[in-house]
Amino acid sequence: MDGLVEFKTEDGVRVVVESVEDEDGARLVSRGDGPARAARTFESSLDGVRAAAESALRVFRDGSLRPDSVELEFGVKLSAEAGAVITKGSAEGHLVVRLNWSPEPGPERPAHPRGPEAAGRS
Repeated sequence: MDGLVEFKTEDGVRVVVESVEDEDGARLVSRGDGPARAARTFESSLDGVRAAAESALRVFRDGSLRPDSVELEFGVKLSAEAGAVITKGSAEGHLVVRLNWSPEPGPERPAHPRGPEAAGRS
């Protein structure tokens, strides 16, 4: 059964998240009626995910592709012991990457195509 884990931010704000059981069956239990308390701050729990995102962005921005934008999507589970863990998503992958390029008007393509009212005039 999933439980609640309380993280504190570096500013002292309380963040409560739903946690999942570890694969090996180990669980952190809370004392009393409240959520289990994480040993790490919310920000430090996300450090590994941030490092993974920075590395992935470096891979896709450097080199010959040069996309206009890069979008990364991670599945993340939060655990009181491990912090944030990148998980597989519904598509059975750990990471979804979208690269986008904006089309540039070239000499063969007009920037503003002629509309139907201009079709009768030549």
